[in-house]
Amino acid sequence: MVFKSLILAIAIMAVLSSMSHASDPSPLQDFCVAVDDTKNAVFVNGKFCKDPKLVVAEDFFKSGLNMPGNTSNNVGSAVTPVNVDNLPGLNTLGISLARIDYAPYGLNPPHTHPRGTEFLVVLEGTLYVGFVLSNPGPNMKNKLFTKILHPGDVFVFPIGLIHFQFNPGKTQAVAFAGLSSQNAGVITIANAVFGSDPPINDDVLAKAFQIENKVVDYLQSQFWWDNN
Repeated sequence: MVFKSLILAIAIMAVLSSMSHASDPSPLQDFCVAVDDTKNAVFVNGKFCKDPKLVVAEDFFKSGLNMPGNTSNNVGSAVTPVNVDNLPGLNTLGISLARIDYAPYGLNPPHTHPRGTEFLVVLEGTLYVGFVLSNPGPNMKNKLFTKILHPGDVFVFPIGLIHFQFNPGKTQAVAFAGLSSQNAGVITIANAVFGSDPPINDDVLAKAFQIENKVVDYLQSQFWWDNN
C-alpha cells in the first residue's frame, strides 16, 4: 500500500512538473519591462529589467497591427510579430502575438515554435492549416492533422510540432496568432535545412532525403525567404 502511494505521488509530481514547464517560467514580480541599457536595470528575471520607477505606459503598448504586412515575396505571406523584442512589457509574462497576412495562394511555410504553443484565429479569407505529429513507433508514419478554416474559426498548433497555413483562395486572408511564450522562436524547415550558414554537408542531406547530391546543390542554391 505504501509502495503504491509512493508511485502515485511520484506520478503526480511528474505531471505537475511537466505542466509547470509547459510555457515560460512564472514571473516573480508584477512586471519586468525589458531594457537593453543595464544602467537603469535593477532586477534580473530572464532579461535585465527596467527600474519600476522608470516604467511608463508606452512600455506596455504597441500600435500598427491594423496595417497589413507586405506579402510580395516568394511565399506570399508576411508575419508581423509582437514579442518581448518589440514590446518590452511582455518580458516574463509568457505570451506573445502575431498578425499573419496571406496573398492569394500564399503560404506560411512548414515551421515550428520550439518554445510555444500557437493559437490561430482567422479574421478574413480561408486557410488550409495543419500540423504533423512527432516521430511515432516503428513502421508508422507521422500523422497529419488538417482543417479548412473560415473567419471566426480557431485552430491550435501544439508546442514544437511542424505546422503550416496555406491560403487556397483567390482573395487575401488575415489571421492572428497567440503564442504561449514571450519569444516562442521559429524554425522554418526548408530555410533551416537547405539555407543554413554554413550549409549542411551534401552527403548528409542526400542520405536523409534519399535524393542525389545535385538535387541538394540545387536546393541549397535557392533563396529561402524569411517571411517574419
